Amino acid sequence: MTDEELKTLVASLAVSQQETARQMQETDRQMLETGRKMQETDRHMKEAARDIVELGKQIGGLGKKFGSFTEGLALPSMTKILSERFGMEVISPSVRVKKPEGNMEIDVLAYANSEVNEAYVVEVKSHVREEAIDQLRSILERFRRFFPEHKDKAVYGILAAVDLSDELKERILKAGFYVARIHDEVFELDVPANFKPKAY
Repeated sequence: MTDEELKTLVASLAVSQQETARQMQETDRQMLETGRKMQETDRHMKEAARDIVELGKQIGGLGKKFGSFTEGLALPSMTKILSERFGMEVISPSVRVKKPEGNMEIDVLAYANSEVNEAYVVEVKSHVREEAIDQLRSILERFRRFFPEHKDKAVYGILAAVDLSDELKERILKAGFYVARIHDEVFELDVPANFKPKAY
């Protein structure tokens, strides 16, 4: 190889090295840019996750507020039904009991200790679903364990609903529970004349 060819080769290698160095710098720059974009994306995803959690809390809070509103709406008319129709002497909203074996929450508990020796458990729902029947049945089946002071009473269930399909109403009645529905902002019993409630 002549000196001239060697010089040309060295010059060509130098140009190649410069091009490789430039490409590596460009790759580094792109990697840094990609890293920055990934951090930005990660930050946005964390913010979105926080927003979703916050929204979930707000929706949950609205659900609780709506539930409380519905219970508050039901209480005056249910109090009237329980005292006038069933002769209940004590009517307590939002009853909570804590025992070693668990907790129980009842929207409205009513009872009498006189000639009428009965208790009524009222569950208030804005929108009744199938599982509400099982929920009320479970409360009634466990009632005496949580309220031994009422062990000698016949206990009945009432499902009070703002929104309830006729099909579900029939299933509730078949389960032996009273149905109360809202009409002109007042809850009224909605049971046939021959209805026989199930006593627990």
